[in-house]
Formats: sequence, structure tokens, C-alpha cells
Amino acid sequence: MSSERPPTIDPIAAARWQAAAPALSPWLHEEVARRMEDRLQWIRQAPASWCHWDALRGGLQAHALVSARYPEARCQVFESAAHCEPVVRQALAKPWWSLSRWSAASPQWGRPADASVQMLWANMALHTAADPQALIAQWHRALAVDGYLMFSCLGPDTLRELHGVYAALGWPPAGHAFTDMHDWGDMLVHAGFAEPVMDMERITLTFATPERLVQELRELGCNLHPDRFPSLRGRRWRDKLYAVLAERLADPQQGGQLALTFEIIYGHAFKPAPRVRMDSSSTVSLQDMRLMLRKGGKEN
Repeated sequence: MSSERPPTIDPIAAARWQAAAPALSPWLHEEVARRMEDRLQWIRQAPASWCHWDALRGGLQAHALVSARYPEARCQVFESAAHCEPVVRQALAKPWWSLSRWSAASPQWGRPADASVQMLWANMALHTAADPQALIAQWHRALAVDGYLMFSCLGPDTLRELHGVYAALGWPPAGHAFTDMHDWGDMLVHAGFAEPVMDMERITLTFATPERLVQELRELGCNLHPDRFPSLRGRRWRDKLYAVLAERLADPQQGGQLALTFEIIYGHAFKPAPRVRMDSSSTVSLQDMRLMLRKGGKEN
């Protein structure tokens, strides 16, 4: 496994999850996106175009919020999972009699071209990427100079109660380890972003029954740890899991409901103009050269 990948993500399992994740917008993703959208009030310059990366899993309600905030902006929707795109297309399609069908531009579809958007919006996608640095590099390429990235993902404290249960029972890890927000900031800088701003909050979700808790987790993700259980478990194991969750996760402060912690990381960073490192032999891409020439011409 590459040293650039998170050490506890199985890339094959991550690819399978990407191809088979439920084609819906989980409640937690919508809530996180709503909070992330509220942060856009601090961005002075409205983007002329923006890309919603993995819009379905990121939240369709959030898509409507961002679209309403920037009604004049051209929108590009990209779904990295093929089975999600038809669902998004149908959800965002406007009926022929809708005034907005004729007064507002329809979203464009597909991977954004290099340097084509001023904002890239990626909600709750990064923590399941087997090669997150490659994904961040894709986002960087899609952004125009002075464009910015808005993203969120899960942090290390997520599901700490569930990890404790598995460890106490001597079971394999309940899930892969999530990356700290400071490490995400370092990766952003390494990818060429500037002025990364990272912050974090914890959200506690409560569930009336173990069955409802497990259902929610199945919608949010799956265990990508290489040392997870190597095979399917039976009904007895499932019944034991439900019993242990009911016993150990009941929180008196939550009226006896089962409580799980989710650490949410928010990130924001700009794409600056490219700079050339002056070595004995330097290579500059044609795109970067054009950008530097345009910038130089404006300053003269």
C-alpha cells in the first residue's frame, strides 16, 4: 500500500463501497452540509461557477441551498459513482411547466475541466478515499486560480463509543482510522492550496434501538479497515452485537438512548497562482505558463 494512503484503509474495500454506497443523501450528511453552507456567508466573492462533487451522497437539500445562494452561478455536478448519477439527474430535473426551467440554467454534468470552476464543494467524501491526496489533487486541478475549496469529512473521534465496544470484546477494529484536521491542512498545502482554514465540531446522534443505530451506520459507510472481520458473521453474532450496544451505549444524559459521537472536520482553502521553483532545470506546464503570463500582463 502506498505511503500516501491512509494506513488503515483497504483500497479494494473502499472501491467496492464507492460503487455500492446507498444512492441517497444521509441525514447526517445533509446536516453537515447545512452547517457548511452557513459558512459561505463569510466568502465575499460569489463564484461564477461551482462544482458539486458527489452531490447525491453529499446532500441534495444542500445542493438546493448553495444553488439558492448563488443563483447566477453555473453549476457542474460530478458523480464519481455511476449508479448515483441517474438518481441525481432525476432529482434535479425540473418539470416542463416550472418557471425555473426557463429562467435558470440547468446543471452541467461530468468531471469538471481543469481550471473551470471558482468553487468546489465536496461534502463528507474525503474520509472514505483510499488515496485522499490524489482526490485533493483532482480538486485542485478543477479550480481556477483564486478559486476555493469547501469540504467536510469525519475526524478521529468519530464512533469512539463503538470502537471501545469492539476493543473490549476483543473483536477486530470497528472501522478505519480517520485523519486529523491538521494532517488534512498539511495535505492541502502539499497539493498547492494556500491559506487552509480547518475547524472541527462534535455531533452526538442518539438512537432508540440497536437496530436503528446499525441501519444508520450502514447508510453512512462501512468498515474499510484491512484487519476487519474477514468473513460474514451469523445471526448469533448479530444478536450479541445488538445486546452489547444496548447495554454499553445507553446514555443516562440522553434519556437512556444509545449515543454515538461524530467528529466533523470542515476545511476551506484557496488555489493561488502557480509559482515556479527556480532550479538548474525547471519544468512548467502549458496551463500554468498561460496563467502566469495573464497574471503578469494584468500587473503591468
